Amino acid sequence: MARPIKETPTLTGKDAKRFLEKMEQVDKRRISKEEYDKLMADYEEIKKLSRF
Repeated sequence: MARPIKETPTLTGKDAKRFLEKMEQVDKRRISKEEYDKLMADYEEIKKLSRF
């Protein structure tokens, strides 16, 4: 039988500040249309190769 999951602790102090800074960086990170298209082409190629 599985053990119960503990509650997620609330972040405070330096940990909370660091978490918020990291979240802001993630929101600002974007990739160009060209880079996106290349990633999708690579994904499709891998998907084709993985089908037997």
